[in-house]
Amino acid sequence: MKFKRPECLTKESMHYCPGCGHGIIHRLIAEVIDEDYKESKIIGVAPVGCAVFIYDYFNFDFVAAAHGRATAAATGVKRSIPDALVFSYQGDGDIAAIGTSEVIHAATRGENFTAIFVNNGVYAMTGGQMAPTTIPGQVTVSSPYGRDPKVQGYHIKLCEMLVPLDGVAFVARTSIHNLKNIEFTKKAIKRAFEVQMNNEGFSIIEVLSNCPTNWGLSPLESMKRIENEVLKYYSIGIFKDKGRGI
Repeated sequence: MKFKRPECLTKESMHYCPGCGHGIIHRLIAEVIDEDYKESKIIGVAPVGCAVFIYDYFNFDFVAAAHGRATAAATGVKRSIPDALVFSYQGDGDIAAIGTSEVIHAATRGENFTAIFVNNGVYAMTGGQMAPTTIPGQVTVSSPYGRDPKVQGYHIKLCEMLVPLDGVAFVARTSIHNLKNIEFTKKAIKRAFEVQMNNEGFSIIEVLSNCPTNWGLSPLESMKRIENEVLKYYSIGIFKDKGRGI
């Protein structure tokens, strides 16, 4: 098969830092839509954060939500247009800090849309401050001696929190640190969209991503850090797939 730009991606140059994982994740979403949903109504919900301009990179409709409110906005969009494929795209600050309440209640209600949660362990857009997902020992501009659980508490595990909720149909955590896991991420996105279009309930994919700029690493070093450090605290896999008895 000829390698080419997915049809639902625009030709706009992305604004992300060199080596950022958002571009990879955008492409995976686009490939799934091109393969399975070209004739469907697609509506994304943009966050506040590094991906705030995501609507410039796809040629379908987006709603721009207030900070942390993307899952609430997606709820309204999906209820208004139930036949559409609706997804929110959010960073760890957006969904796991100011938006924690929104995602938990959307999941509890079984809102039939998909949340794509990009976890790079920092508040990247605002300069690399400690986030709820920052792992113990990680140095950030607001935890210069490393995150100390005795002082700043532990990192949040959003997927594990959502699994027990009755309204949740699909939960997966993936990564993009190598080709094998990039392929797994695409399969998880494909399955989450399938769950949504089958009206099974709330679906979420957490994608472990890198932030070379705020981690102070090269793109290659940042990918290795995911494998060598981040995966010690965040396990990868499908945690729940109600339709398949998992």
